[in-house]
Amino acid sequence: MSRYFDSSFGRFADSPALSLPVLVLLTVFATLGHFWPGWTDVFTAAEQQEEVHPGNSRMSRVRDEPERNLPDVDAVSLTDSDAVLVITSPDLFTPNGAAALRKMVEDLEALPYVNDVFWLDRVPVLNLFGLRDSPLPGPRASARQYAEAKQTAVDHPLVGGQLLSDDGETTLLLIKLDWLFVGSDEDVTEGLKEQALVTAAQFPDTEFEILVSGRVPMYVTFVNSQLRNRWMYQAIGHGMTIVMALILFRGLGAVIIVAGAASLGVYWTTGLLYYFDLQDNPFNDIVLPVLLSLIALADGVHLLVEIRRQRASGLTPRLASRRGVTNVGLACMLTSITTAIGFGSLALAHHDIVREFGWACVLGVGLTFLSVITVIPLLCRTPLARKLEKRHGKGVIDRNLGAIQSVITFVMRHPKQISTLGIVSTILLASTALTLRPDERRANALPLDSEVSQAMRHMDDVMGGMEHSEVRIRWPKSLDETDPQILEVVAAVTNRLKEEESLGHPISLASFVAALPGGGTLADRMPLVELLPPALKRAFFVPERREAIVDFRVQDLGIAYYGKVFESLEEYLRTVEEENPGFELRLRGSAVSRWRDLYQIVVDLALSLGSASLVIFFVLTVAYRSLRLGLISLIPNFFPLSVTGAYLVWSGQPLELASVCAFTVCLGIAVDDTIHFLTRFQEERQGWPTREAIYRAFTATGTALIMTSIILVIGFASVLFSDLRDQRIFAVMGVLTIGSALFADLFLLPALLLTFLKTDDSTADESESAANLSDQSPVPADTAT
Repeated sequence: MSRYFDSSFGRFADSPALSLPVLVLLTVFATLGHFWPGWTDVFTAAEQQEEVHPGNSRMSRVRDEPERNLPDVDAVSLTDSDAVLVITSPDLFTPNGAAALRKMVEDLEALPYVNDVFWLDRVPVLNLFGLRDSPLPGPRASARQYAEAKQTAVDHPLVGGQLLSDDGETTLLLIKLDWLFVGSDEDVTEGLKEQALVTAAQFPDTEFEILVSGRVPMYVTFVNSQLRNRWMYQAIGHGMTIVMALILFRGLGAVIIVAGAASLGVYWTTGLLYYFDLQDNPFNDIVLPVLLSLIALADGVHLLVEIRRQRASGLTPRLASRRGVTNVGLACMLTSITTAIGFGSLALAHHDIVREFGWACVLGVGLTFLSVITVIPLLCRTPLARKLEKRHGKGVIDRNLGAIQSVITFVMRHPKQISTLGIVSTILLASTALTLRPDERRANALPLDSEVSQAMRHMDDVMGGMEHSEVRIRWPKSLDETDPQILEVVAAVTNRLKEEESLGHPISLASFVAALPGGGTLADRMPLVELLPPALKRAFFVPERREAIVDFRVQDLGIAYYGKVFESLEEYLRTVEEENPGFELRLRGSAVSRWRDLYQIVVDLALSLGSASLVIFFVLTVAYRSLRLGLISLIPNFFPLSVTGAYLVWSGQPLELASVCAFTVCLGIAVDDTIHFLTRFQEERQGWPTREAIYRAFTATGTALIMTSIILVIGFASVLFSDLRDQRIFAVMGVLTIGSALFADLFLLPALLLTFLKTDDSTADESESAANLSDQSPVPADTAT
């Protein structure tokens, strides 16, 4: 394998004429992806035209489907608004407050991009005589009339808990936009709020607090935060990495060589993502570039340190580059393969975001490896590397590597005890990590201090939540739409939902029938359904489809919180179905869907980690041609994951999508240092006893291992400043994993090798080996071969 790698990639180090065309070609394609991603549409236009041609069979099937003849009624909807203004004031039910609200709605609808506003003064008439029944009295009404109107509004089934809080101090304006006239993101966020504030300022005697939220503002806030974080934290991460590299390498040329290769690999990846339509992903936007740059820097540091060692031994720049690629390139390729396997296992995940992130990482790892293996040898033959060998042995890590000699010596003297401690610790930490439980909150995808997050929390407090879900009821064809059994089932479900304190304000056809005057049983009141306003009735009752809907609100408490609630509801719905043969009752909505998919987070993690671990174990076993070494490598790779998982448990963090991605990413990164150490150990073992080979492997790789770990930690730590919680969790897990992986590779791995490998040097002089660590300069890799 090493010979094949040398014959393939070694030629790139020997001949720039081979590497330059590859670099230029990839750079051109990436640049086109960045600045003209639609250039390939020229080649796909004919295919797309054929796909949408009227004669296309798929289109024909869609057109042949008959549409149901439904009455032309604009039914009321509490869930299809584009934006929501959350207005809080103690003066809502006063003459000035009512006048301010009316003027606010008028001014908002005067905006060209606002289609209409639905609010409490526009609820359909709910009486038997068709008279106007506005919740807000006129300007001449008395204080008593306003107080009565406030209570009446709270009691109204479509107003109280839906458009008005129970205390009567928070109301919602549901806004639909005219997208033809929306000119910018600010129109649907700041523009709406600014217009409302301008109107409120015209009524100085009233006090208003206005927050903007809703489907579109939430999306705009998320995207803007992604764009802002993308440039800010990439700049912070790269800046900190360059500073640390300058300190560690003590030479600008070396930093430019390593950083240039990493940056080019990231540039290729982010440009080529457009060809696969993978660019619009929250993890691909921010985490992926930083992650790839750190992985590329890690491999680049290993390669550059080795080239510097070869230059210091007296080789020419061309031969030193060739020898560096030969000695370290194979380990870099193995780390890229195992890292790609870890990332690729995310393709087994259930969530689209996670799958796309996994595929993007696989693409990026391959491209960054190609960049490192071609660019660094090429640049090492330029004036940038003129003084490269003069810095050998003078860096901070090089000069202090012997400081941990006593620790390494202690490990080598007590390998069995340390191996046992490492294995037991891994098992105990893993047992703790297995107690992680999945959860998901919508607010986690938004900046904590953003306006939409504040509005969401306020809605949870005063209106039972912003998110809607529903129970959809279908009755058998044998029942007429006027059968009172339908109303009885709807009422039973509505009352059951009211018993759940965590569910906010259930509303259904039964709610409106109960609000109408008169008495009698539900069977007696079923005819009143026909007297309800069509826009109101058809929002919750569609006889043509034999459907009735019971709507309710859900708070953003974490979807795991609702597990027992939804399970209890579904059990009750099954009971109602048994008592009413032919009826079908289904719990639906975004919150319900996320609850059903919650277990999938655990399944995704098990599939990704399990499959990645098995494939990585197989790759290492084949690469080193040793089942024993493959098994030994498991502990140093799982120890960091166990530490990170246990930390999440101890800090009270749940298992989320970000955690699933982070765990798999951390596995791919953790195995890198193990591969570099084991690869060098195998080479040294060909000419030295096992104990001495371990010392020499540490001498040869210790500088690069510590240096890359520091760079990786600094890079991940830069994401800790993000205002998005998911990204901060990702960064924390990365920092913990890298730090504990370095500990495992430098201390646990040597002890495991001595304990479980057959050695013929049990009586080797440990003091002499320790002296080699402190007194000798690093031995070129070719000495052992």
